[in-house]
Amino acid sequence: MIYLDNCATTKVREEVLEKMYDSFKDSFANASSLHRLGLKSEKIIKESREFIADYLKVDSKEIFFTSGGTESNNIAIQSIINNSLRKGNHIITTKIEHPSVLNVMKNFEEKGLNITYLDVDKEGKIDIGQLENSISEDTILVSIIHVNNEIGTVQDIKKIKEIIKQKESKALLHLDGVQSFGKINFSLKQLGVDTYSFSGHKVHGPKGIGGLYIRRGLNLSPIIFGGNQEHGLRSGTENVQGIIGLGEAVRILTLNHENELQHVSNLREYMIKRLSEEIDYIKINTPMDNSSPYILNISFLHTRGEVLLHYLEKKEIYVSTGSACSSKGTDKSHVLLAIDLTDKEIEGALRMCFSYEITKEDIDYTVKCIKDSVEDIRKIMMR
Repeated sequence: MIYLDNCATTKVREEVLEKMYDSFKDSFANASSLHRLGLKSEKIIKESREFIADYLKVDSKEIFFTSGGTESNNIAIQSIINNSLRKGNHIITTKIEHPSVLNVMKNFEEKGLNITYLDVDKEGKIDIGQLENSISEDTILVSIIHVNNEIGTVQDIKKIKEIIKQKESKALLHLDGVQSFGKINFSLKQLGVDTYSFSGHKVHGPKGIGGLYIRRGLNLSPIIFGGNQEHGLRSGTENVQGIIGLGEAVRILTLNHENELQHVSNLREYMIKRLSEEIDYIKINTPMDNSSPYILNISFLHTRGEVLLHYLEKKEIYVSTGSACSSKGTDKSHVLLAIDLTDKEIEGALRMCFSYEITKEDIDYTVKCIKDSVEDIRKIMMR
């Protein structure tokens, strides 16, 4: 099996599985309980929080656990807006956000708030001039996807923050960091962001666990009420095993990040070279100079992406046609539309996302299978 759908989810590392399995036997108590076993679970949660804080180079008190990226985005965006409505009703985001952001924005728009959706260029970079012109005295939030989940574009967050400061705006800055966490090098402190979301199952941890960085001094109100866990921000019995798994995944990431980053960078470069040599009429949609090396989006013209996907699946190669985080319908990708691809280019698009487990031999086999499949599909479509 060659798994190239790592943007949708990653395979849990063996070390993480072992750590979680042991915890189900030894650390099963409710972390809110006052007895010794409860305190043991609480200590393990604290340890995982510190692993993540150390990796992000922030204070552990700035890290809050959630069920994943979608909840983290919702907590940050909804809380910031709800707390700031007396100051203004204008929010700025982009046309290429994840559905967990776009659908929140749609909800607030229906309630009468003013939402600006920034345009992007053909590489998926936001229009900085449009951002500058859009900020007003009513702007309370700028929410940006750090690394786009379909094409991998990395936004210039430092420049965005500079513009917010230059405009002397009170707007807070939220980053959807689900595809940047553990995938590219950056500093939250240097970027100057107020909130940042991340998810465990994108970094070889378990599903159902994620986190939210909240800058020290920024107080957010909960959108889930109950027992006041996570310092009152996110109520609900702590997912001890999920937190342990995420902490272990990040501990390993701290050790392996640079080597794995170089490995996937080399793989992507090699795959682009091989595909360009072997197959005519392709278009690389991922910008090469400013993107996550873990993501590669390519259009194979005169094919259909979903058909090519199933051809590859029969050969035990797993890819995607776009984001797996919304419905499985046949709507055209809003990201590929935003970067101005033609209908034919969108129709033939595939997304391949790499991991440390993929080898050069895997790429060679995948390229051969893609070439054979594309030739078959084109023969059928061009009859």
